[in-house]
Amino acid sequence: MTSRAASAEDSGADSEGTVSPGLRIISPARPIDQEGVGTAVRSLLLALGHDPDSEHLARTPERVAAAYVELLTPPEFELTTFANDEDYDELVLARGIPVHSVCEHHMLPFLGTAHVGYLPGQRILGLSKLARVVELFARRPQVQERLTKQVAGWLQTHLQPRGVGVVIEAEHMCMTLRGVRAAGTSTITSTLLGALREDPRSRAEFLALTTAAPAAGPGGRHA
Repeated sequence: MTSRAASAEDSGADSEGTVSPGLRIISPARPIDQEGVGTAVRSLLLALGHDPDSEHLARTPERVAAAYVELLTPPEFELTTFANDEDYDELVLARGIPVHSVCEHHMLPFLGTAHVGYLPGQRILGLSKLARVVELFARRPQVQERLTKQVAGWLQTHLQPRGVGVVIEAEHMCMTLRGVRAAGTSTITSTLLGALREDPRSRAEFLALTTAAPAAGPGGRHA
């Protein structure tokens, strides 16, 4: 099967409305000018009254530039889907997906977890891809509200399930390290689409499972 590349905004649906199993997902963001970031960090250190040529700061611009490249560059991945041959019609939920992003207002990190679920239609998704989709949208300057909607909307478009739900809980360093300095405060956002929004029982099941205590144990579909 031949793969093709698509940006995060590409629909990825074939003529019959199902997802192409060979779709390769890439970030639509422009490449980061790592050298330019280093130069900007050097200027920032000077503006803050520090000597970027001192022994302890000499490599700081280089290190900061490399860190931002890592923080803001999501890896490419294959969108692995499988035919729903068993006609599975119950909730599929991945809980506790790590979220690492950068607040676009202050360029400080926000960290937390995402719970992502869907009610399958004709295809089911490799479970690791739920985490990949979160990473795809988290590794860019973001606000949590938009991140939550983007993950849900992307899955709805690409997978075409009967419903999608996304809940993100995160702590924002721009709120804990500056301003009000409310350490330990978390922000929760949610987006529900399709049956998970419209059907009360499906909605209640999803929200109950995202707040239940996690169960330990091996296993799962990771392709």
